[in-house]
Amino acid sequence: MNPATTSALLDVFPQLDLEPVRGEGAYLFTADGRRYLDFYGGHAVALLGYGHPELTATLERQARALIFQSNAVPLAVRERAAAALLAFGPAGLDRVFLVNSGAEANENALRIAFRATGRSRVAAVAGAFHGRTAAAAAVTAGHQRWFGFPRTPFEVDTVPFDDGDALDRAVTGDTAAVILEPVQGMAGARAMAPEFLARAREVTHERGAVLIFDEVQCGMGRTGWPFAAQAYGVVPDVLTTAKGLAGGFPAGAVLVADAVASGIGHGDLGTTFGGGPVAAALIETVIRALGDEALLAGVRRLSARLSRECLGGPITAVQGMGFLLGLKTEPPAKEVLAALRTRGILAGGSADPHVVRLLPPLIIGDEHVDELTAALAEIRHA
Repeated sequence: MNPATTSALLDVFPQLDLEPVRGEGAYLFTADGRRYLDFYGGHAVALLGYGHPELTATLERQARALIFQSNAVPLAVRERAAAALLAFGPAGLDRVFLVNSGAEANENALRIAFRATGRSRVAAVAGAFHGRTAAAAAVTAGHQRWFGFPRTPFEVDTVPFDDGDALDRAVTGDTAAVILEPVQGMAGARAMAPEFLARAREVTHERGAVLIFDEVQCGMGRTGWPFAAQAYGVVPDVLTTAKGLAGGFPAGAVLVADAVASGIGHGDLGTTFGGGPVAAALIETVIRALGDEALLAGVRRLSARLSRECLGGPITAVQGMGFLLGLKTEPPAKEVLAALRTRGILAGGSADPHVVRLLPPLIIGDEHVDELTAALAEIRHA
């Protein structure tokens, strides 16, 4: 090891000068005794915050009963998690493949589309982030940064954001799939226009391509609806989700319509850890918690408050949906993020250097919004 290196870990993540050791509700507590209101949720993963009693009880109970078994054996808890996810999601999606992460979910969604159509190209939207693995990175904006392999596994046609005419031209008889995030996360919380998503559904249906919604970040109640698909009233052929799916435990899922899933058989997809009993039990618990209508109604109400009350000073506009919001900043976003941290609030950056991203746990209340807006007011007058 290089003597200048103080960690055994590869130095691939820039890290903040704070070490969380405990979480409670929407707050993190550090090794040196500081408290932070977490408006970023560890990249949208801490969906129900920290120390959620039902999640922790489920984790302990399932780990004691059976911590792991593979997909080589049936598990009732896996079946229940899949059924709960289908009931939670938009009508018209009929099968579930449980995996470990968002990138893995998108890899498998694309694989399913290629198998279903026998075609060779994919259309993606500018600004997208779908993951760092081979197929997912190939449809990610600036894939050269994320990819690292000599060549992409297929040809990609990139469509400008919200450009329905360009999408119409891009989808041909060679297009296996159109993949998009209804609300782009890494790009800075950019919500797509309803007309663009409706056009995507129409064009893919007409030309026999598979429509994939990547709801890895914007799904699982984050928009104030179970999935953005329901918020927009557009049902894709395949929907992927992860991040907060199991409340902080690694989990991802692919939801597939029967018409697309019908050609998938034994050996066509695979995963070792996906759909393990602990992840499945936690998915079931998260969905049960999200079944509280007051929780998602609260996301919508507080999102409207944030959109109104965060404006002013360094914040010039607010974009996005639900608790996937982007605060457009006059100074560089990194300066606003640093100023928030000095006031005990964590938020996130994005690919846009002038957007602060808010991805708080869905359990926050008015008092937490008050805390954020008061901090922004201080920054405004500093």
